[in-house]
Amino acid sequence: MATAAKVPRNFRLLEELEKGEKGLGAEACSYGLSDGDDLLMSNWNGTILGPPHSAHENRIYSLNIHCGSNYPDVPPTVQFVSKINLPCVDPRTGKVDQTRLPCLFQWKREYTMETILIELRRYMALPQHKKLPQPAEGSTFP
Repeated sequence: MATAAKVPRNFRLLEELEKGEKGLGAEACSYGLSDGDDLLMSNWNGTILGPPHSAHENRIYSLNIHCGSNYPDVPPTVQFVSKINLPCVDPRTGKVDQTRLPCLFQWKREYTMETILIELRRYMALPQHKKLPQPAEGSTFP
């Protein structure tokens, strides 16, 4: 039985960077390096457009994503810059609780930063979350 070759971290991140820069991903989510000189490709910015028919509609949420040295074997850490009220987000820091977002809790090497952004957007649109009162638009975590 043949096993698939394990793509090295940097090759994987280069693929994600290219997809993010060319806008080949989901329309409502975007991502890219926060510093073009970051040779380790560790720190990323993400953006999610709030889903329609929800308290998030017409809002743009900014996030920081940190891919550690063990990414993609280990999920990145994700933190909202824009204030948001969601059960999976720490209300003091904006950090996404990895135990409360299924794609982080059940992380697979095949998942990408785009997977996380799409999952967060779906999470915003869930019936139990879409009408939660939200902080003032434009407010940010410290």
